Formats: sequence, structure tokens, C-alpha cells
Amino acid sequence: MNPRITLITLAVDDLARAVAFYRDGLGLSTPGIVGEQFEHGAVAFFELDGGLRLAVWPRESLAHDVGIAVGPRSATEFALAHNVRSQAEVDEVMAQAGSAGATLVKPAAKTFWGGYAGYFQDPDGHLWEVAWNPDMLPPD
Repeated sequence: MNPRITLITLAVDDLARAVAFYRDGLGLSTPGIVGEQFEHGAVAFFELDGGLRLAVWPRESLAHDVGIAVGPRSATEFALAHNVRSQAEVDEVMAQAGSAGATLVKPAAKTFWGGYAGYFQDPDGHLWEVAWNPDMLPPD
């Protein structure tokens, strides 16, 4: 197996709100909501670096597709991390997220591992870390 993640799907309570947060608030590129002509098909995809895509899909639609009941939200199941090039950029992204409607749950500060990071939750409670990790800088 060649492990490769090409799509991360976040279940959301309100698709239009999620699109507004990620597109208008954080500036991620998307063609908008597609698949509305299909029952449980409305979804939005956002282009990220390295060929990765982020999808936001209604929680009910994901549960329907999988064939399981809609479960409760939990912010502590996982966190997505966005590694940036400087401490100042961490502060900029955290401020941008806050202005877009995110809940800032941990202000950016120096970390025990020698970096600088903070956490926010998107409007659906998904946890994001914004970090400057000098040992894991993106290749660009």
C-alpha cells in the first residue's frame, strides 16, 4: 500500500455556513456547493496545497452514505494542523479565523517543543491547530 490522503471530509451542520467560513472567512478556493441535484449529494470542495482537498458535507448526508446514525460532535477526536512559515503568520491566521467566526480556544504561544501554536474551532466545532514548527516547514 502506498499511503496517501487526498481528501479530508468534515461533517457539518450547515453547509452554507461552512462554505462561507472556509471560502469567505479563511480565503480557501472552491467552486462552491455542487451536487445539489442529488439527495444527500450537496457538498463543497476546497483546493489545498499538494493536491489535497478539504470537503464539507452535511452531517446527515455523511451518516446516510455510510449507513450509520448521526453521532454527537466531539472536538477531541482529531485536530487538523496548518503549519505556517513564521510566528507572525500564526498570529495572522488565528486573527483571520476569529474574524471569520471561529472560536479561539487556545491563544497562540510558544510551545514545549520549540515552536509557536494556537487552536481554534470552526463553526461546527472542528479543531484546528495553527502552528509554526521550524522542523516541519512546508517545502514551498
